[in-house]
Amino acid sequence: MDELLPSPSQRVLNPPRERVNDLPRFRLPSWRRLRAPSLPNFLERRTSAGPAVFLTLALSLSAAAVLGGLYSPAYRVSVDGVELGLVGSRQAVEAAIDRVEFRASSILGYEYTLSHDMAYDYTLALKEDQIPVSRVETYLFDQIGEVMKTSVLTVNGEMVGAADDDGALRAMLDAIKAPYINENTVSADFVQPLTVTREYTPTTALRDIAEMESLLTSNSLEQVDYSVKAGDTFSAIANRHGMTVSELEALNPGIDINELWVDQTLTISQAVPFLSVKTTDNVTYEGTVPFPVEEVTDDSIYQGYTKIRVAGVEGTATYNADVTYVNGVEQERVINSTEIHTQPVTQVVAVGTKPRPKTMATGTFVWPLRGKITSKYGSRYIFGSYSFHSGLDIAASYGSSIVAADGGKVVFAGRGSGSTWSYGNYVVIDHENGLQTIYAHCSSLNVSTGERVFQGQTIARVGDSGRATGAHCHFQVKLHGTTVSPYNYLP
Repeated sequence: MDELLPSPSQRVLNPPRERVNDLPRFRLPSWRRLRAPSLPNFLERRTSAGPAVFLTLALSLSAAAVLGGLYSPAYRVSVDGVELGLVGSRQAVEAAIDRVEFRASSILGYEYTLSHDMAYDYTLALKEDQIPVSRVETYLFDQIGEVMKTSVLTVNGEMVGAADDDGALRAMLDAIKAPYINENTVSADFVQPLTVTREYTPTTALRDIAEMESLLTSNSLEQVDYSVKAGDTFSAIANRHGMTVSELEALNPGIDINELWVDQTLTISQAVPFLSVKTTDNVTYEGTVPFPVEEVTDDSIYQGYTKIRVAGVEGTATYNADVTYVNGVEQERVINSTEIHTQPVTQVVAVGTKPRPKTMATGTFVWPLRGKITSKYGSRYIFGSYSFHSGLDIAASYGSSIVAADGGKVVFAGRGSGSTWSYGNYVVIDHENGLQTIYAHCSSLNVSTGERVFQGQTIARVGDSGRATGAHCHFQVKLHGTTVSPYNYLP
């Protein structure tokens, strides 16, 4: 009966709802209108009627039984004048209407009522000519203009949108993956849980394919952890991640932007795609083979120091590996096979066992003195203008002891001149590991140029020499000649 179903363009939405023909129109077949003699009268006349009449009546009753088995009561169902077919129960159709209304209401989010002209014509029909009620139910549901069957895209359990063109939707998803796929790619999937299902949705859920693609490829800001590295400043971290200092401060309440230290954890904002693509490539490439390292003790070298006796040489090999990427950034590399062409040469390293002298650097700092920090590292307003402050100003009583932050060699001890005149009396210690420390505005010096000092040794006294507004020590740190924040090294 499918050829009887109208196309969607023939749908009539929300006409006045009437259920007509409450009284069934009964059409009795001609054979049912034959009046058969009653059994008692027949028996009374059986002796005079003879065997022929008895046989005729028996045949008529048998035919009626056969026809009753083939035919059953039925209703010819029409919707808005369109005949759908024969059904065995009007109540079954009414129940189907209730199911359609309930289903439509749950999809649309409000109570929905079908408004169609339903007609039921009673008749007798062969059982094989009757259609299932589900066909009527499907037809009625398809007449609802506010609902249509679409391809629904869901990401992370939330519906992104629906499209009536399933092929275009899937082609768009393939296009998002395409930039990350090459001839070596063995798999490409989305990181976020994603499904495309075919289901009924409100027509308002339809979205343009280009609009959905724009949403899926857009970036959102997420908060991630960042570990402070040597030489980092608050402003440099903010700039590297496309943030202002104020934005970085807002994400890190309670953090003093002038008191960062190595391995300190900060919260930063990072752009993350709405939909990420994970690919795995199987690659074969030429690479090096790391050389092993063998350590030997040497009592001529101070403890904490090493010296290479035999330089290691990397070998060469051909590798086959599965490499996993997320949005084109490598995440993992699993080596499947290695074919070594040249063997690596072992590197021999001598490890010092000789006791260290007290004046050697330990690699960690102690505070040169205890006192109030009156000016921090970074920008500041002083003497009527803004300037960059290259160290920490630690206030203390005049004449208080200033100690070496670590062991090393005094490379300068005296009064500043030229570009360093503002330091007054100051000391510079080279810790022979790329680090130097400066102690300025001293009232007196306890060490001389060329002298070796140990960590914690008194090297000067607090004063206000040079350009100073009160008794304090200006403490400055340089790494390979570049001024860095002292907070990166102080405990």
